[in-house]
Amino acid sequence: MPATLADPRTSGARKAPKRRMRLSWSDPTFRSIVWQIVIVGLVVGIVWYLVDNTNRNLAARRIATGFGFLGRVAGIPIGESPISYSSASDTYGRALWIGVLNTLKVAGIGIVLATLLGTLVGIGRLSSNWLMARLTGFYVEVIRDIPLLLQLLFWYTMLQGLPVPKQSWRIGDAVFLSNRGIKVPYLIWENAHNWASVALLCGAIGTFVWSRRARAQQEATGLRPAVWPVALGLMGALPLAVWAALGAPMAFELPVLRGFNFQGGGTVSPEYFALLLGLVLYTAGYIAEIVRSGIQAIAIGQWEAAGALGLRRGAILRHIVLPQALRVVIPPMTSQYLNLTKNSSLAVAIGYQDVVSIANTTLNQTGQAVEGIAVIMAVFLTISLSISLFMNWYNARIALVGR
Repeated sequence: MPATLADPRTSGARKAPKRRMRLSWSDPTFRSIVWQIVIVGLVVGIVWYLVDNTNRNLAARRIATGFGFLGRVAGIPIGESPISYSSASDTYGRALWIGVLNTLKVAGIGIVLATLLGTLVGIGRLSSNWLMARLTGFYVEVIRDIPLLLQLLFWYTMLQGLPVPKQSWRIGDAVFLSNRGIKVPYLIWENAHNWASVALLCGAIGTFVWSRRARAQQEATGLRPAVWPVALGLMGALPLAVWAALGAPMAFELPVLRGFNFQGGGTVSPEYFALLLGLVLYTAGYIAEIVRSGIQAIAIGQWEAAGALGLRRGAILRHIVLPQALRVVIPPMTSQYLNLTKNSSLAVAIGYQDVVSIANTTLNQTGQAVEGIAVIMAVFLTISLSISLFMNWYNARIALVGR
């Protein structure tokens, strides 16, 4: 007998012959290629027509094209800037960059606060407490039925109705509320804080590496090393040690009323606070419904089985239900994050200088309307794609893996 014999289960399996394409309309492969060529040609033709028509109209009106205006002195007054800015010397490019940072400041903080508030409200809607369930339900129904623009105008009007600085409301000894905004103590940032921040970042990376190693050891041996002592040491003790070694500076600049306004300290402008408050409250109403539906998507048997083991309702929700509900919640939550980011463009209605507001002022001064709109589109496209990529990565990470 031969040393090796072909497996009768696989010897009979033969690949189907590859079908060759025929240059005939009856051939589906040929038809699909022709239709793709036609569609691509139509898209290219439409884009070419729009670009050529725009260039001819701009040339007829003697409007210069290009982004050279970004290097010219802007002269735009910006009341709220996270970086240094002078309207007398800085360029349009720097002014637009400040607008991008202001947009990110609203979107980033708004996403975090809306997620926290929406999760609490969503859980509250399922509470066995009658009053809690009714109050959260009333909040969701009311907040989602009022247009966001009206809510922004309402909150901005309310903040403008606060007293003048001389009659401002005081919270403690260093926080003041007036129609000029919220004045708070401001930490004087020094070099020690920079190094402490670097140590915190390194500690977070080290904690992540240790967590992955602990998970791998658990899968291999069934025993998981404790992660929280390492996290406490790397993200708590290490930054504090670096900060203490560099002198432990902790000085605050306090706001002081001088004349008709405050000087010193940090300021949360009425425009920013109204925009942030409106976006958070509005988006949280939708997130609450997403969280509620995600929790209700978990089978009731999960609650009953955990309750039979003696777990309390809060522990069941935190450790069993919510981790499973994440797989249902994340995809629609991504849409709400994108909506919050795009809705921040309504800031122009209440005078907050985000990228849309500054770009509008720029195109009015320079006449570069096409370039200004292109900048706005590029900024929101980049932010939206970044959020989508991160949320898709996280969704794939927590998804169930089939075996």
